[in-house]
Amino acid sequence: MRVLVTGGAGFIGTHVVRALVAAGHEPVVLDALLPAAHATPPPPVCEDFHHGDVRDREAVRAALRGVDAVCHQAAMVGLGTDFADAPDYVGCNDLGTATLLAAMAEAGVGRLALAGSMVVYGEGRYVCPRHGTTRPGPRSEADLAAGRFEPLCPDCGGELAPGLVTEDAPLDPRNVYASTKLAQEHLAASWARATGGRVASLRYHNVYGPGMPRDTPYAGVASFFRSALQRGEAPRVFEDGRQRRDFVHVRDVAAANLTVLQALAGWAPGRVRAFNTGSGTPHTVGEMARALAGAHGGPEPEVTGEFRLGDVRHITASSKRLATELGWRPAVGFEEGMAEFATAPLRAARPVAAG
Repeated sequence: MRVLVTGGAGFIGTHVVRALVAAGHEPVVLDALLPAAHATPPPPVCEDFHHGDVRDREAVRAALRGVDAVCHQAAMVGLGTDFADAPDYVGCNDLGTATLLAAMAEAGVGRLALAGSMVVYGEGRYVCPRHGTTRPGPRSEADLAAGRFEPLCPDCGGELAPGLVTEDAPLDPRNVYASTKLAQEHLAASWARATGGRVASLRYHNVYGPGMPRDTPYAGVASFFRSALQRGEAPRVFEDGRQRRDFVHVRDVAAANLTVLQALAGWAPGRVRAFNTGSGTPHTVGEMARALAGAHGGPEPEVTGEFRLGDVRHITASSKRLATELGWRPAVGFEEGMAEFATAPLRAARPVAAG
């Protein structure tokens, strides 16, 4: 199978390319090598490498020649710095996806593995002892500033118990990045209906592992902590550190992409399916910071009480659908993965200047 991997020189894309090669497939890479992810151009990750932007239709057309399927990883990721980033997110993520899909329709390429995200859910799944499953609204700035981090039942104001979110949960994107990731799924579904294409959207949870970009506001929390440790600084943990997340190793994510790419060939035309892609075992952000610091040799994390508007409190995945329907299961445990990541090399990225 010949597979175009957009963003194939990036953090997750590089691991996807390696997984394809190891399985005997032929990867083609299209990557713009944006400075937010690459301080200097990396060596080519495969023989068929195209330096180009996914928003450039001619570059996409050239990369699609002879391709059987597309693995779309190219995106601007993370919460960013402020709302001024919105045009860049929409341009990279949504215009880029629309350009890619239009070129795929033109070329007759009908299989797409899409890098989705758990951020499309907003807050995760909560249960109130009195009212059952409920969906709290966004947390207020006043509550966060006062250290009231846990969302409460919107009906009775009581405490909620967080649980695992499934793919049929209501979608509630709460920041610009989340909105663009949901728009990517809608665009892909429209393309599938119009062309008979097949789409698997992998809704990644918190991906970590070797090759994450360092020292950039667009990376994930694991990269922030690992970058701090590399500088000899204590990881700064926001809120009270008890936010629950699902940390999934990048090699497991690459294996999930390989699994869905192989499955797409047997799907009925027009089929669109979303799959949570996580470890299935929740951990708090504080636990992750302590595990990294311990494996790295310190310093100990600092719980700051700081917060970011737009962050959600708890979001953890049930990846049962991906396991049951396609046979994928994560292979890298939390302790093993964090011990490796604590000393693994990071990717140099060009930091964004303040102000």
